[in-house]
Amino acid sequence: MKKEIIERLGIEPVNPGVCTGLHWMDTKGKELISVSPINNKEIARVTMASLEDYESVVQKAQEAFLVWRETPAPKRGEVVRQIGNALRESKEDLGYLVSLEMGKIYQEGLGEVQEMIDICDFAVGQSRLLNGFTMHSERKQHRMYDQYHPLGIVGLITSFNFPVAVWAWNAMLAAVCGDVVIWKPSSKTPLTAIATQKIIARVLKENDVPEGVFNLVTASSGVLGDNFVADRRIPLFSITGSTEVGKRLAGVIGARLGRSILELGGNNAVIIAPTANLEMAVKSVVFGAVGTAGQRCTTTRRLIVHESIYDTVVEKLKTAYESVSGKIGNPLREDTIVGPLVSENAVEDFLNAISKVQKEGGRVLFGGRTYDCENRDFCHYVVPALVEAENHFEMVQRETFVPILYIMKYKTIEEAIALNNGVPQGLSSSIFTENLRESEQFLSETGSDCGIANVNIGTSGAEIGGAFGGEKDTGGGRESGSDSWKSYMRRQTNTINYSTDLPLAQGIQFGF
Repeated sequence: MKKEIIERLGIEPVNPGVCTGLHWMDTKGKELISVSPINNKEIARVTMASLEDYESVVQKAQEAFLVWRETPAPKRGEVVRQIGNALRESKEDLGYLVSLEMGKIYQEGLGEVQEMIDICDFAVGQSRLLNGFTMHSERKQHRMYDQYHPLGIVGLITSFNFPVAVWAWNAMLAAVCGDVVIWKPSSKTPLTAIATQKIIARVLKENDVPEGVFNLVTASSGVLGDNFVADRRIPLFSITGSTEVGKRLAGVIGARLGRSILELGGNNAVIIAPTANLEMAVKSVVFGAVGTAGQRCTTTRRLIVHESIYDTVVEKLKTAYESVSGKIGNPLREDTIVGPLVSENAVEDFLNAISKVQKEGGRVLFGGRTYDCENRDFCHYVVPALVEAENHFEMVQRETFVPILYIMKYKTIEEAIALNNGVPQGLSSSIFTENLRESEQFLSETGSDCGIANVNIGTSGAEIGGAFGGEKDTGGGRESGSDSWKSYMRRQTNTINYSTDLPLAQGIQFGF
């Protein structure tokens, strides 16, 4: 652990876990120890929030919203622009901390911070494009239009696997829309959240941003769990996590008719057609399946290969995985491409999934075991697995957040699409083909039922410019680019009568 990087980011041995922008509270909750999955060593500690701390944050957020919503959107965008520059200056340091605390390789840690920078750039432009629409009225001398107004407080619950990028996707768009944010980070990665809050502090101070626009609350689920999403003072929640957790929290939010953006489970498939460029396809599948040690929501979990090239593809994958298996280890080393799983429970999930799919009839073609670690008392490292399986197997139908790739055959493009769609989740999907008809069919209304469908690129590594999210058990939410900004605003339809008469719509006569 490079002590100087941790110090530059402002991480202390013990850190308060609650901040309203510049003010760090003297938190009253229990102490949380952040341990690196790389070596099981303590990085630092965080004093978590109590309910009293949370109440103080909500009150400050409510006060800040009254001021922030009246700040012109381009001026809000200017603050976001400067936040992007602050992240640029700290990219290497924050990327290092992401790798240290979460376990993804350093290149991916840098990539995650770059996502934060990119969404800042996107949001700056969006701050001048919060456009409504003008419509023609059926009534003489009337004008109709719709517009978008700030919504209020946005609650943000993020996951360990992208501990800071998902905050940026939401917080930067919410900020330019005139909202304020209360961020509850994963208990596995609190230090990256604290570091991010400290990186943006100078920008908030220099621009006199009201205290309470960007809030951080580190808390246990026992203190801030269902009661958080049940809070009627927070009209919108963006939640990243498992389908099971998302369904429960969505029920709590729905019971009060609140809004939610849900980014839940994925069970993403790649189809490899007979005409595919196999070099491209295999390279993409390997990155999609083993990148972030299989801990992305867009990780490639199923591979659907045409029967005529099945054996060839399997052999190429075995060769690639053999190469990968020699590059497992400390994610902060330059030659590492597969780091550790985030916890001991994740390792158990990996081994249990391998055992269960074998009992169902699956056949392990490569990997599927723990890695031979130097430290025998601690090992969060596994050898990514290739498993021949069938789509209907229980373990194939389930998302296991580990590097297991299930491989199966198909005969026709219609069968391949049916296999792609034949799981409860619907996040990302891909086809590798040089056949125009196949690619267009895959993208059509009879094709992939996922929120993301790609041709000749993999399931993982989405750009921020497109709306990110999926269907079915993935939750239906959309974040990041395209017109996702609309989720953070309330829509209002306006009709203006500039005549001296009062005609009613639909020609209704109402005399009295």
